[in-house]
Amino acid sequence: MTERDEAADLAAALGEPRWEAPRVRPLDRRLAVDSDSVERGLASLVLTVIELLRQLMERQALRRVDLGDLTEEQIERVGATLMALEEQMTQLREYFGLSPEDLNLDLGPLGPLLPTD
Repeated sequence: MTERDEAADLAAALGEPRWEAPRVRPLDRRLAVDSDSVERGLASLVLTVIELLRQLMERQALRRVDLGDLTEEQIERVGATLMALEEQMTQLREYFGLSPEDLNLDLGPLGPLLPTD
């Protein structure tokens, strides 16, 4: 049984010279990989997800406060926790040299990921 080379058959049908598979080179030769930019990019992505979750938690807490679902003690705890989380996010952004705008991904026609209140 003869094995078919579909890529070679397609190249022949199109009148192209003999098709050869591209040579694969190691990734570091094809991309200029800078460990600092990789670290910053990964930090930006992770902090963006955390910031999105923080904002969602904050909105949910405000809804629950507006509905009267929380006691005064719970409101105080939620408020203190959200403030501490926001402070920690600020410190992490500063550590990685990121601004709040760096965490707001542009989703093209959908607009920015995070609201800009």
